[in-house]
Amino acid sequence: MLMRTIDTEKAWEAFAARDRQWDGRVIGAVRTTGIYCKPSCPARRPKRENVEFFRDGAAAAAAGYRPCMRCKPDEVARDREAVVRAVALIDRAEEPPRLGELAAAVGYAEHHFQRIFSRDMGVSPAAYARAVRARRAQNQLDKDKSVTEVIYEAGYSAPSRFYADAEARMGMTPSAWRDGGRGETIRYVNATTPLGPMLVAATSKGICAMAFDGDEAGLRRRFPNADVRPDDGTIAPWVTAALSQIERPSAHDLPIDVRGTAFQEAVWRELRKIPLGQTRSYADIARAVGDPNATRAVGTANGANPVAVLVPCHRVIRSDGTLGGYAGGVDRKRRLLDAELGSAQQQLDI
Repeated sequence: MLMRTIDTEKAWEAFAARDRQWDGRVIGAVRTTGIYCKPSCPARRPKRENVEFFRDGAAAAAAGYRPCMRCKPDEVARDREAVVRAVALIDRAEEPPRLGELAAAVGYAEHHFQRIFSRDMGVSPAAYARAVRARRAQNQLDKDKSVTEVIYEAGYSAPSRFYADAEARMGMTPSAWRDGGRGETIRYVNATTPLGPMLVAATSKGICAMAFDGDEAGLRRRFPNADVRPDDGTIAPWVTAALSQIERPSAHDLPIDVRGTAFQEAVWRELRKIPLGQTRSYADIARAVGDPNATRAVGTANGANPVAVLVPCHRVIRSDGTLGGYAGGVDRKRRLLDAELGSAQQQLDI
């Protein structure tokens, strides 16, 4: 989705930072050379007064500019269209297509297509296909079918592949996933934070819930058949580290154990890529996951995020720069962003 108007100051900032998130959104044309480039072009930056901006390469060409031979700006739209087509092929396929089949279908060499798909989707074609297959399995498990039925209906060639995917991606075992956490132990802590009460809960694999104003009742509704119990100190290190992200935000590698649709998980991955102290728009995230028209769906995926702060949905704002909504309340969103901006600035000053 192209911008209706161009914010030239933000566009220049994107060019100065070589921000790939802006590739495909705006074109910069240099009056002194007669060349137009995409924002991430590695070429030396011209003076600001020598640059004008266009919505796309066609508009720049119509104004008399020619494409940069180094960054090849006209290929961005083609690359993204190929990724969108490949995603549709994977979504429709009964069995995960091979990389060579996908690349041939969209007219790319295998190694190049692997790179552009991973760049735009945040995962490889094979990983995306596994997520689609696992999502189908979840849908079938939710219909109360047997695990054996699910294995073959979801497109797995053998039970071993299903269980390998389940253990790596779902966190909980397949039966527990289908049956509200049956057989799982989930420990929780009701914590006091500078932004108010927060529930933090975790399985043995990672944090599965982190919510402002959350409570045990809500956790039990999400996992009605799990052994939900107050923490006895088992998850205390994770809880302490997670809560520290509210007052003293920093980069972290805390384990999380969450699950969602392939689209939701793609959105959550993009959220975790947003640097500390920075924000992205809903439209930015939609483009990053390969579906520029899915701005509203991105908002819905944000709202479904079960792990606040650690999966930083508060870093997503509206395109006009206003904060937009937040499950924990807009005031908390503002304070989280302010804390992150201060922390990022301190790191730059060190």
